[in-house]
Amino acid sequence: MNRNQQIIRTSLIGILSNVLLASFKAVVGFLAGSIAIVMDAVNNLSDVFSSVVTIIGTRYSARPADRKHPFGHGRIEYLSAIVIAVFVIAAGITSLIESGKKVLHPTTPEYTTVTLTVIITAIVVKLILGRYVKSTGERLQSDALIASGADATFDAVVTLGTLVSAVIMLVWHFSIDGILGVLISLLIIKAGIEILASPVNQILGTRISQELITNIKDEVKTFDGVCGVFDVIMHTYGPDTIIGSLHISVLDTTSAIEIHKLTHRISHRLMEKFGIIATIGIYAINSGDNLTTQLQQQVMEMTAECPDICQAHGFFLDTETRTISLDIIPEDGVKEKEGLLKRYLKNLQETFPDYHFSIIIDNNYSD
Repeated sequence: MNRNQQIIRTSLIGILSNVLLASFKAVVGFLAGSIAIVMDAVNNLSDVFSSVVTIIGTRYSARPADRKHPFGHGRIEYLSAIVIAVFVIAAGITSLIESGKKVLHPTTPEYTTVTLTVIITAIVVKLILGRYVKSTGERLQSDALIASGADATFDAVVTLGTLVSAVIMLVWHFSIDGILGVLISLLIIKAGIEILASPVNQILGTRISQELITNIKDEVKTFDGVCGVFDVIMHTYGPDTIIGSLHISVLDTTSAIEIHKLTHRISHRLMEKFGIIATIGIYAINSGDNLTTQLQQQVMEMTAECPDICQAHGFFLDTETRTISLDIIPEDGVKEKEGLLKRYLKNLQETFPDYHFSIIIDNNYSD
């Protein structure tokens, strides 16, 4: 069973559980003449919405790439997670409004053995369902399933609040129904916003995990002829699709044929091991005399002393034009990058007046 099939199966279990729980509540509610239990059953039917959205999003995200969407449709999963998160936030706001009304105009709820039985059953079922769906979502890296599982867990929390209120009412004859509802509603809204952040960040283009970047660099460095790995840029187009690029440094004596074979092997390994479609760029390293090595060391030491630069790489000396090329990465807090470049170039030119400089400012996309 592949990833999409597991997501759909988990969502179908969620739908079945909510339908059965709603049916149980509805029957008990009608027999006991409790409109509260009947309305809670209707609420369980509305929870089916989360699972349906997950199934639809998963099916559409599995559609193959086409001319309009050459990177596939994987990001639809993020959109479905956003829809569910918005639904959770809306439910929290609605609950907050209703709880606020109870605080302003308190009522004395009545609890029976039947009511308490339904409440306890709902808590147990929802907690088990929420934990199962959320853990499956985390294992499959599905934001939609995680959001759907959280939705079920929040329902259990709300119902638990009702149970706590009922116990306090029965023991001390004091109702905190409204106050407890307000607190729980605020927690649901907060959690919904946190759930929303993950898929939104994925669509905006969040930074790839440092663990994956480290694994990529370590893997590429295992190839003979690779002297360094830089400029790792990765974009996610769904949990199963990552497209990006990176630079490797090789000696300037490496032939075009050797570079072609090397980059082809690296691209194949990254696809095979990480599922990454990668383009490989090249930095050449001078393999000349000691003068070039000494010059590189001086330039790098000077760059390291610059407080606004966190990294420099890609040093190369064109001996024919006496031009030194170098890429620098400013610190995250630097806003005037062009100003930094001018100051840096001025210092280099004053220190090494016999050379020309070609400096490129890179962004820190991964480290």
